[in-house]
Amino acid sequence: MSATILIVVAIICFVLGYIFYGRYVAAKLGIDPTRETPAHTMRDNVDYVPAKAPVLLGHHFASIAGAAPIIGPIVAAVFGWVPVFLWIIFGNIFIGAVHDFTSLLVSVRHKGQSIGKVIEEQIGQKGKQLFLIFAWATLVLIIAAFAILVAKTFVSTPAVATSSTLFIALAVLFGFSVYRMKTSLAVATIVGVALLLICVWLGVKYPLTLSSDAAQSQQIWSWILLIYIFIASVTPVWILLQPRDYLNSFLLYLVLIGAFLGILFKNPSIEFPAFTHFVDPKLGSMFPILFVTVACGAISGFHSLVASGTTSKQLNRETDAKPVGFGAMLIEGLLAIIALITVATLLKSDYGARLSSEGPISLFSNGVGSFVEKLGIPLEAGITFAALAVSAFALTSLDTATRLGRFTFQEFFRCEEKTPVQDFLTNRFVATFFTLIPAGILALSGSYTAIWPIFGSANQLLAALALLAGSVWLAKKQHKNHFLRYPMYFMFAVTLSALLVLIYKKVKLLISYYSAQNMGESFSLVSTYFLAVIGIVLFIVAIILVVEAYKKLARS
Repeated sequence: MSATILIVVAIICFVLGYIFYGRYVAAKLGIDPTRETPAHTMRDNVDYVPAKAPVLLGHHFASIAGAAPIIGPIVAAVFGWVPVFLWIIFGNIFIGAVHDFTSLLVSVRHKGQSIGKVIEEQIGQKGKQLFLIFAWATLVLIIAAFAILVAKTFVSTPAVATSSTLFIALAVLFGFSVYRMKTSLAVATIVGVALLLICVWLGVKYPLTLSSDAAQSQQIWSWILLIYIFIASVTPVWILLQPRDYLNSFLLYLVLIGAFLGILFKNPSIEFPAFTHFVDPKLGSMFPILFVTVACGAISGFHSLVASGTTSKQLNRETDAKPVGFGAMLIEGLLAIIALITVATLLKSDYGARLSSEGPISLFSNGVGSFVEKLGIPLEAGITFAALAVSAFALTSLDTATRLGRFTFQEFFRCEEKTPVQDFLTNRFVATFFTLIPAGILALSGSYTAIWPIFGSANQLLAALALLAGSVWLAKKQHKNHFLRYPMYFMFAVTLSALLVLIYKKVKLLISYYSAQNMGESFSLVSTYFLAVIGIVLFIVAIILVVEAYKKLARS
């Protein structure tokens, strides 16, 4: 079978889904083009700043499209390409895009507040506090994970470090050009993208190496990144966040277009099995593991935090919510399909060996490089450009997660009666500092790897909780919510099942340890305890929130 058929079918499905199902969801949510958005009514030129739809789409897409939609499908392909392909297509259109669109609009209708604030108004104070604790802890883990990922990438590929540093300077110039000098967005974009490509070329030409010792170099980069994201989190969005994300989005657009055209011209054959097995020795059973492994490629709770944390504060008008919320998720779905194709064209034996030796990002970059080679682009240049694009988005996700962590921390301690302690804890510098302390400890120690298995379940549980908030909001407005309710049921079934599997595995390991069995060098007692406890806590939080929501609806 040809890979061209896969990508063409995916694009047709996504376009039809955007036109028809996107229109249906917009009607159900009651999009009002005349209603003023918080970007105007609460404008402060720091967090609340109206942005043009293409700029906001670039920011939102850059923030949600990190490395996860690439890593997830490649790892999940161990079950075969057909189940992954089907989950990406149907999960995106009927769950992921609906989740993102709804999260964005619900936040806009609640003055740009987070999903936690929506839960407070719809379910109660207890539900809000539980959700914010869970969301903040998840963001801390995301910050630590991406900090280490970016630092390691800067060390292994110094060209990325140079380009990323130049990107930041370029973004600041772009922001001042558009927002202060009132340069036309079209002109600024043409010049900005040209300079962006020059930054990529300069990165390859002048790679930045801080130390000959890789471990020392990673530590230095980790410190630099922590300082950078602190500054980025408290800087007005128009200076750095908006313009950098907007410009970075063109990197991924180029990768998407190049990979698509490369697949059409090369027309590679699918060599990987359509289906391998239901139970994988390492990952576990297809249900629920495949669904939480694909993660951002189909649905991600992190997107609800981005949509309600930064994007909703910049939405110019409600009609922009469909292309930004629904549309960006479908574009990310296309990226996930391309990532899947890069491994689907491999033999199963090559897939296993290369995944363990090279890693998913390298597999993706090499796959894209081989596709664009058919367009006359040198293989090495294509591989490098793809790696740079993925790394740029990892950095984008890193500082977006930091800003969201700051918002969540501030919201947790914000109350109607102001006190000196509350003023201190809700200060944006203080909130960022306290968010980065645990994230920094994890990032500098490298211990985030011990808690990585919890990410998939935590991420999808966030999505289920966001769907719950949207369902309750519509129900209390006497509107039909079946298009949110059924996906919510499914996501709770997936995440709670995954958590139970994780808890069972960790408890089993602990029993084996205390039975004095040889656990091997890779066994860590502390991380095993930690994962078991976190899994139990997340499971309990989800159950409590569901019960609280049911009580509210019953009273209504």
